[in-house]
Order: sequence, then C-alpha cells, then structure tokens
Amino acid sequence: MNCLVCENLYVEFNDKAILKNINVSIEKGKITCILGQNGCGKTTLLKAICGSVKLKSGQVTLYGKNIKKIKPRELSKTLSFLTQQRNLISDLKVEDLVRYGRYTHRKIFYRRNNEDEKIINWAMEKAKINHLRHRYLNNLSGGECQRVWIAMALAQKTEILILDEPTTFLDVSHQLEILQLVNELNLKENLTVIMVLHDINEAARYCDNAILMKNGEVYKQGKFTEIMDDYALNEVFNISAERIIHEDIKKEIYYPLKTIR
Repeated sequence: MNCLVCENLYVEFNDKAILKNINVSIEKGKITCILGQNGCGKTTLLKAICGSVKLKSGQVTLYGKNIKKIKPRELSKTLSFLTQQRNLISDLKVEDLVRYGRYTHRKIFYRRNNEDEKIINWAMEKAKINHLRHRYLNNLSGGECQRVWIAMALAQKTEILILDEPTTFLDVSHQLEILQLVNELNLKENLTVIMVLHDINEAARYCDNAILMKNGEVYKQGKFTEIMDDYALNEVFNISAERIIHEDIKKEIYYPLKTIR
C-alpha cells in the first residue's frame, strides 16, 4: 500500500527547473531512500513531499488526499520532517526540545498532561537518550544531538518520518547508531521512513526501496536490490564498482573501482 504519491511534480527556483515531472510512490511501512549526486534535487523532493516548497505543477497526495488541502497542523500529525539545518538553542535542555514534538497535538489553552509525558518518555526511551534528559544541547556530541532531534520527531507520534541526510557530519560509529535506530523504529513501530542518503552501502543495508535521481528527474525507483545495477552506478553516480555479497549482513555491497566521465 502506498501512503504518499507524487504526480508530475515540477519545481522552479529563479526560473531554473529543480524538479522535472517527478512521479514517485512511497510504500507504507518501508524505508525508502532517495539517492543521487549533489544538486540533483533530493532535498527539494523531500520538501515537496512535505508541502513546504511551491509547486509549479503536479500534486502530492497523502492516502489519496492532496496535501495542499490538509491543514499544516493536521499534516504534522502524520508527517514529521527533520531538515539538515536546525536552529540550535544552546541553553535548551534535551527534555525540553523533545517536548516541542507535542505542540502539534496541543489545544490553544494547553496544560501538560500525563498522556504527553508518557509519549515524551517513550520517545526518549526509543531514541536511547534517557540518560541525556537534563543535559544542555550545546554539550552533546553530533550523534547525541541527532538522536535528540529524532526523539522530538517521534514525540509528534506520526506514522511517517522524513530525514534529510541524517548521517551527514557524523563519524562512522554514530552513522551506524542513527541508521540502526531508524531501522529499529521501522521494524518495531511500523514507522514509514523516507530519507536522503549519500552512502550507497548504507542504503543497501538499511533501505527497502530507493528513488534514484539525476538532474532533477527520477532515473529509477523500486526495490533497492532490483534497481541498483551496474547501469545505475554508471549513470547516476558516475562510478564502476565491484558488487559482492557481504557474509555477515547477507546483502550486496559495493566497492567503487573508478570514476566514469
């Protein structure tokens, strides 16, 4: 079942086409990765899916309803979107940031209630940040901060989580921690995940489906294992690579051999 469908999306900035006739579907309960070289339109596609960028033409539907007809407050109860750029409030504690995730569920005259507190505690437990509850954000590592932001998104209690390059600027161990967390949330909470990644092997290990983009267009989409072939590596990433089955994870991984121009 598809929860999100993009039909004929066209986006321009300063009279330059960024997205050109995009048609993609997001499968409910799966992890979908958007892959491609820098500047190909990956982040713009995420913003279009969330309704935060103006479309010149086309539409995005959530369970068959045009998202432009869904009030932002209601949309944020279904979709949570973590962008790359976030304003870090240095004197804010972890628990307070996670609590912001409940704002979309609050009425005008809001008083903190037990249900909110349960969800906030659940989100921190899922993101494994309970021990950071009273720490200030500016005293955390990059990986810890990323977990806190994910906890805030979880506190929204949405069924779709959208992440823009969640592993950027993190060291290898923190990259693995974040992707393992996302994978766990997908499996145990049936969370639908859409994320932009740069590393093909990260996508190979953790993603079910993939959308490959090139020059603002969709080159291929479908199950990752079916669409990531030599032609895709050549055309989308400009590389040739050796493809082998990793013994531990039982999945195909890629060793880049050379660039192709």
